[in-house]
Amino acid sequence: MPAAGVPACHPWAADLQTKAIRAEAVGKLLAGLLQAEFSPDLVIGHSGWGELLAIKDLLPQVPVLHQVEWIYQLQGGDTNFDPEFSSLDWQAQSCLRLRRAPQLMALQDLDWGLSPTKWQASTVPVEYRNRLSIIHEGIDTTTICPKSGSGLSLQKAGLQFEAGAELVTFVARNLEPYRGFHVFMRMLPALQQLRPKAHVVIVGGENVSYGQPAPNGMSWKQTLLQELNGQLDLSRIHFVGKIPHPLLHELFRICACHAYLSYPFVLSWSMLEAMSCGAVVVGSATPPVEEVIEHGRNGLLVNFFDQQAWAHTIAAVLENPTAHKHLGVAARQTIIERYDLHSSCLPQQLKLIDKLIIQGCSSDQGVSLDQSSAANAAI
Repeated sequence: MPAAGVPACHPWAADLQTKAIRAEAVGKLLAGLLQAEFSPDLVIGHSGWGELLAIKDLLPQVPVLHQVEWIYQLQGGDTNFDPEFSSLDWQAQSCLRLRRAPQLMALQDLDWGLSPTKWQASTVPVEYRNRLSIIHEGIDTTTICPKSGSGLSLQKAGLQFEAGAELVTFVARNLEPYRGFHVFMRMLPALQQLRPKAHVVIVGGENVSYGQPAPNGMSWKQTLLQELNGQLDLSRIHFVGKIPHPLLHELFRICACHAYLSYPFVLSWSMLEAMSCGAVVVGSATPPVEEVIEHGRNGLLVNFFDQQAWAHTIAAVLENPTAHKHLGVAARQTIIERYDLHSSCLPQQLKLIDKLIIQGCSSDQGVSLDQSSAANAAI
């Protein structure tokens, strides 16, 4: 559906029209700045929402660095990954094909691209990857770190948790299938039977960030609670909504296990931040997670759809946290070595920006995706 205020158009073109309106708004604003003798050396922007579509018509000689987050995939990736929500309808496929148009147009005008992970970069067509660096936005590991004496109070439930508590966490911007909320909820009855004293804290809103909304106008939280009515001990499951960032880190510091599930899609910062806090992460065996977590070394991996495996793996961590502590230690080390903001990611980003400004739009040098790494990619 078109965004609010967008004139009616063909449903397939609604997304493109929204992006064209954004492009025009940015173009008009930039035109005004140029009239005021604004002269940029570099433009940095996200190519997925339309804001950059008109930039080259206003600043043809100024290099543009595209933040390449995700290119829609016609096959593989998140498309039809989950059989419960798959669609073989040709019209839906054609609509998705048209949604790719602004992204592919942006790649055609690409001076240079920046992608945070190998998996996300792999969605870029091969012919553009020689103008692509893989550098994560970075995790501030000096702030997002283990701290002794951490604790968390749930005032409504009258509960206090400290490090060593039998506590499982699940975090998503919004609670929805793209982040495996349905799988996580459906495995909770089995987990509660295996670990009758375990508590679960679930962080996230009830809107939709990705994918389709729940049926009947309900949220996915309401839908799953209705489906599992009578199967859960809700006194041990705590929905806390969206919480301040520092409080999220405190939760990661004290949890015995953090569950992270994701479709083959954009990797969440929350998983990396949980690892930076030294949490033992049980993640889905999907490509974005497997790029970071090596099973048995710095975390544990489980088939996304295997509810029994999720319950038993998490229960094993809760039963013997000492035997799994090394996973959290190795997880933090992974973040320090590959994703640290100050020692790795930010210096690489600044170096890339400097080179683009110096070389302008004429550079055809670069490394291929196969030669890049999440920790070391350069122009």
